[in-house]
Amino acid sequence: MAEKLTGKEYEKELRRLQTELCHLQAWVKHKGLRVVLVFEGRDGAGKGGTIRAITERVSPRVFRVVALPAPSDREKSQMYVQRYLPHFPAAGEVIIFDRSWYNRAGVEHVLGFCSKQEYRRFLELAPFFEREVVGSGVKLIKYWLEVSNDEQARRFEARIHDPLRQWKLSPVDLPSRERWYDYSRARDEMFTATDSKYAPWYIIRSDDKKRARLNCIAHLLGQIEYKRLRKEKLKLPGRSKKGAYDDQAALRGRHFVPEVY
Repeated sequence: MAEKLTGKEYEKELRRLQTELCHLQAWVKHKGLRVVLVFEGRDGAGKGGTIRAITERVSPRVFRVVALPAPSDREKSQMYVQRYLPHFPAAGEVIIFDRSWYNRAGVEHVLGFCSKQEYRRFLELAPFFEREVVGSGVKLIKYWLEVSNDEQARRFEARIHDPLRQWKLSPVDLPSRERWYDYSRARDEMFTATDSKYAPWYIIRSDDKKRARLNCIAHLLGQIEYKRLRKEKLKLPGRSKKGAYDDQAALRGRHFVPEVY
């Protein structure tokens, strides 16, 4: 196993990759590309941290994260993929699904939130749905983060005992520890049914979070052919004196936040 990266090494390489993401962002806008990134994986595998590493230095108007809550009663009555379609990208957008329509192949199936018939129908229809998505010109990239049993247990223990991390524990996280092999079988069936040539699954080993994030970004940059665009030189203009007045004096008597620090 490779040695863990030092914080300095990680930050240096992350900055380099994030710089490239900014160039990719400019290209996506310039060419009007439409990109969908799907992030799935075991609970505690590090999806949130990986997504944050991708989006930290880019515009939220281009890279938009979609993390849908549990479906409402109305949404439950809709066609299954219907609640996801309104979030699909327009020209010049990258949409990141933090969990996606693959909920049906994972947690819904394992915990019995959908019927066996609904589950089987999803596995049957998902490849056709994704073929249409790709056929319409959307670049669809699917990532699965895989964490080991021991590392998942360690991360859950850390969340239990750290009040700053307890919010990460959802009602289905702890039961997922008991259902490890059920989730493994669900994963395997999902891959068998939906790992296609036009929309393959890319698996990221995530026991080492730093390396997982870097590997994901490096791979993503290789999935979309892009060029660095020339940027116009920017110059900060001076402040115009037209209409000048004492704008700071105009704030006297207003409510300011106490300067505690």
